Amino acid sequence: MTTIDDLPIRDDLRGKTPYGAPQLDVAVRLNTNENSYPLPDAVVDAIAKAVQAELRDLNRYPDRDATALRADLADYLGHGLTGAHTWAANGSNEVQQQLLQAFAGPGRTALGFGPSYSMHPLLAQGTGTRWIGALRDPDFGLTPAAALAQLEEHDPDLVFLCSPNNPTGTALDPEVVTAVLEAARGVVVVDEAYAEFARPGTPSALALLPGHPRLVVSRTMSKAFGFAGGRLGYLAADPAVVDAVQLVRLPYHLSALTQAAARAALAQRDALLATVEVIKQQRDRIVATLRERGMRVADSDANFVLFEVGGDQRVAWQRLLDRGVLIRDVGLPGWLRVTAGTPAETDAFLEAVK
Repeated sequence: MTTIDDLPIRDDLRGKTPYGAPQLDVAVRLNTNENSYPLPDAVVDAIAKAVQAELRDLNRYPDRDATALRADLADYLGHGLTGAHTWAANGSNEVQQQLLQAFAGPGRTALGFGPSYSMHPLLAQGTGTRWIGALRDPDFGLTPAAALAQLEEHDPDLVFLCSPNNPTGTALDPEVVTAVLEAARGVVVVDEAYAEFARPGTPSALALLPGHPRLVVSRTMSKAFGFAGGRLGYLAADPAVVDAVQLVRLPYHLSALTQAAARAALAQRDALLATVEVIKQQRDRIVATLRERGMRVADSDANFVLFEVGGDQRVAWQRLLDRGVLIRDVGLPGWLRVTAGTPAETDAFLEAVK
C-alpha cells in the first residue's frame, strides 16, 4: 500500500499530521468550540430562501469579489468600516492563509505566541513560511515587554496575536497590540475569532485600524453566529491590505451559495447572536465551579475554558469520554479545554468531572 512517504512530497511536510479533532458520536460534544444551539427556524427559512434564489443561476460564476457580502460584514463590524476594508473567505483559516501567501512565504518568517491556535504554524508551513514559536507567560498572559523582546530578536515579516487566545481564552491587553504595531516591520494579524464572547470592557483591535495600515483583524462567523457549517471567515484592514490579498486568492473562491447564506445570516444577526449571552453564562459557570473545587482554571473571554487536571491530560480526557463527554486535548501537558455549551451540556460535563 502506498503511503505519503512513498510519494514525492515536499521534504518539510514529511512526518507531519493534518489538523483535526476527534469526530465521535457521543452524547455531549464540547471539543471544537462550536455554538451548541441550532439555528432558529426563522433563520433557517431566511437562509433557505436566499440559497433557493441562487440555484437557477448556478451555471454562472459567483461575484468573485463578494462585494455585497463584504459591505454587509462592514456594516456588522461598525467602526466606520466599508466594504473596501473587508475581505471574506472560506473560514478564517483561508483568510489567514491568504495573508501568509501575500505577506510571508518562502524566505520570510511568521511569529506567534504559544500556546495558541495550532493552525497558525501549519498555515505557515503550508505557505513555505518559517514559523517562530515564541511563548506566553506561565499564566498564559503576554506583556508588551515580552512581546517586544521577541520582535527585536526575530524581526518577523508577519506577527499573529490572538485575542481572545485559543486554547487559553485569555484576551490581550490592548497595550500589547499597540506596542507590537509600533515595533513590527511587517503585518500584524490579530485573530479575534471569539471576540463576541469577550467580557464587558474587553476592547477589540478594530478600534486601532485607523492610522495602522499594517494591522489586520481576523474574524469568523463559525462561533458566535453558529455558522460553522457555512464556512465564512473575514478580515478588516486598510483597503491596501485587501488589494494585496486579492493577488493570491483563488478565482471565485466563495461560492454563490456561501455568499447568499452568509448574507442571510448577517441579516438575522440579532436572532443568531441571542445565544451569546447564554453561552457566556455557562462559560462563567464552568470557571466558577471548577475553581470552587480547587482546580486551576484560566480566565476566559471566549466560549471555552482551559482547566488543569493535575495529571496526565490524556487519561483525564479518556475518562471523560468514557462518561459520554467529549472535550479537547490540545496537547498542553496537564490541561484540557472544554467548550461552553447548553446548560444541560454543562451539567453533564461538571458531573463527569466530579
